[in-house]
Order: sequence, then structure tokens, then C-alpha cells
Amino acid sequence: MGDDLAYLFDLFNTTDNGTVPSYVNEELVTLCSKVIVNKFGAQFIPFFYHVNFVLSYLGNGLVLIIIYKYENLNTVTNIFLLNLVFSNILFASSLPFWATYHSSEWIFGLTLCKIVSCAYFIGFYSSILFLTLMTFDRYLAVVHAVAAAKSRKKAFAIIASVAVWCISIVASVKELVLNNVWKDQVYGMMCEETGFQKSTMDKWRLFSYYQQFLLFFLLPLCMVLYCYISITIRILSIRMKEKCRAIKLIFVIIFTFFACWTPYNIVILLQAIQISATDENDEGCSESEGLGYALYVTRNMAYLYCCISPVFYTFVGKKFQSHFRRLLTKKIPCLASHISISSHSTSQRTPHSTYDY
Repeated sequence: MGDDLAYLFDLFNTTDNGTVPSYVNEELVTLCSKVIVNKFGAQFIPFFYHVNFVLSYLGNGLVLIIIYKYENLNTVTNIFLLNLVFSNILFASSLPFWATYHSSEWIFGLTLCKIVSCAYFIGFYSSILFLTLMTFDRYLAVVHAVAAAKSRKKAFAIIASVAVWCISIVASVKELVLNNVWKDQVYGMMCEETGFQKSTMDKWRLFSYYQQFLLFFLLPLCMVLYCYISITIRILSIRMKEKCRAIKLIFVIIFTFFACWTPYNIVILLQAIQISATDENDEGCSESEGLGYALYVTRNMAYLYCCISPVFYTFVGKKFQSHFRRLLTKKIPCLASHISISSHSTSQRTPHSTYDY
């Protein structure tokens, strides 16, 4: 007891004199605050999520109506397109929940936290893969037209679509398991990945980032580039009346895909590198804040493309433009005198006909 009193007396004297005991670490520990970034997200994200939601339902709904009214639903192209539309609608359905969450807190309970998180990623991943499948289908139809005539059957489209949905579900299962609702002293009710130690959660986060970058960006991007370069070479090698127009469409598709997806995935990769780094200092905090802003902006670019991609992929073609004009004149007869409906033959299967669906 006497030793304890002497220790406390010594501690009082050393701190009172302004000296620091040897066992106290004088090094400042910097905690990176994300309050400012989160406030920016609370103002920025809800608006864009609601815009993406509205555009997705309008655009994808229009594509569904046109396919149902004027197209054969059993073709390989339309099976992929229908699946792409459904995946985008699934993804967009989660956006109003996230918009409400970012503007205040999670108010929808544990079950919806898990379901919405899982639906969000299933729709997001599957839309990327279906875009890649549609590109590969175009590649087969143009570059390997004779061989593809035997392999491009309804069964091929169904099996490939089921495989995409299975891959997307497996890649999203961890959201169903790890996402939980808990109360934060600053932000209120949170719907986030939790339940394990920080080191374990960082490993899962790293896995998600690298999965996103490698499987759902780098691989699709390489396939898209290869397919469209091969298509361009094929088009240049044949006599084709609208060669220049087809090449311009290819360039627009590649550029848009690259411009919308690359910034977001670069930010994802930088976040993974940042998590992998062991030492954090003041510079690390500024970098973390910068990545936070960049993530909000680039993610919405990627999400917007994800939502409107069916419209973009279909309405660049003459056939869908013709279907749309026909639909307009049917619903609004007074426009018939102002809109010309071109007769487009769907029976002709030329190497460039895939750009006219």
C-alpha cells in the first residue's frame, strides 16, 4: 500500500512539473475524420441516386416495351438484352433506399439492410457481365458469322445468362452475411459490414475491392476491347455501305464504357492500396479524404452508365430507332406527319446487322 502511494505521489509530481513519464508515448496519433466527406456525400448522393433510379426505370421500361411489341424474345441478342434490363432494374430498385440512408440514417431494419445490399451488388455485377456478354455476342455474329450460326442458339443464351446470375450471386453473398445494422454515436443507425475485428474486416474489404477491379472491370474491359477491335478489323476488310457509321458507333461504345468505368475502378484500386498500407500519417488522411470525394463522383458516373446502358446499346441502332418512332406515332398520332418510319428488314443477317438491332 505504501509503495502504491509513493508511486501516485511521484506521478503527481512529474506531471505537475510539466515533465512526461518515460512510459507515456509522446507521438501524436492522427485519426482521419470523414465527417466533411460524409456531409458532402449526404448532399451529393441522394439527388444522383434518385436521378439514376428515374432514368433507369424510364429507359429500361422503354426498352422492355419495344422488345415485347416489335422483337422476337427468343433470339440470343434479345435474351441477353432482357437479362441486362432486369439486372439494371434490380440494381436501380436499391438506389432509393441508399439515397434515404445517405441523407439521414438506415431506417429500414436488419432484413432490408441485408436484402437491399445483396440486390444492389447482384444487379451491379450482373449488369457488367451482361454488357460483356452482349459484346461477345456481337463479336461472334460479325467475326465468326458462319461458325456462330451453329453455336448462337437459345440454349447458349440461357446457359450463359444463368452462369452470369450465379457468378453475381456468389460474389454478393458476403453482403448478405456481413451487413448488419448498428448504432453509431455520430451518424445514427448504420447498415454496414461489421461483426468481426478490424483486421478481418479490412481483409474482406480488400477482397471486395480486388474482386471488383479484376473480375468486374479489368476482365470485361479486356474482352470489350478485344471484341470491338476484332469487329473493326472485320468491318474494314469487307465492302460495307455504312462502314464509317459502324466504326463510329464502335468508337463511341468503347469510349463511353472506358470513360464511365475506369475512374471508379481506379479509385477502388487506390482504396485497396491504401488499406494495404500499414502506416497512416497526416498525408494519409488527406489522401483518404481525397479518395472519399473521388469515390462519390466516379461511382455515380459508373452507376449512371449501368442504369442507361440498355438504352445506349439499343438506340444507337437503326432498327430500335425505327421501333421507337413507330411506338411514338402509335401512342401520339399527331406526330405521324412529322416522324418518318423507315422500313427496316429484320430478316437480313449481314455482318453489320448487329448494329441495327
